[in-house]
Amino acid sequence: MPDQPRPFKILGLQQVAIGTRDRADARALWVDLLGLRSRGTYRSSAENVDEEILSLGDDADPVEVDLMQPIDPEGRPRVHEPALNHIGLWVDDLRAAVAWLETQGVRFTPGGIRRGAAGHEVCFIHPRPSPEFPRSGGGVLIELVQAPDERRARSSQPVPTAGRGE
Repeated sequence: MPDQPRPFKILGLQQVAIGTRDRADARALWVDLLGLRSRGTYRSSAENVDEEILSLGDDADPVEVDLMQPIDPEGRPRVHEPALNHIGLWVDDLRAAVAWLETQGVRFTPGGIRRGAAGHEVCFIHPRPSPEFPRSGGGVLIELVQAPDERRARSSQPVPTAGRGE
């Protein structure tokens, strides 16, 4: 259990990223059959990704569903493996979260805090631990996403006390 209070709070689910070899096939399910709306695309050779960004929900905070296809299926990172690529969580203070989580032994992916596909600052918790950082996403890549001011203002969650299960 942490001996310091948590200096940030998780505000909600920001995104689910789904990897696929055939984005058109995934789009047929998510857009054509399930009715999600397309918000745009993002392509990055450095990240080996060609993705379509979808929107789920009609409220002020829709969940982003990213359909991620590799530019090069044999290249790295292999955004289509596993099929559930990562989840994203809104956080009220990304820099405080990363600094505190590092003191708690959480391993982050290389690259630190940077601008993500949707334009927000992001940082990823590594899916696997290391000797230096024994805590990880337990097999899941977790993206921490800096919540914009309007999202932070809508949050009515009280800040939980670390280690008390509240």
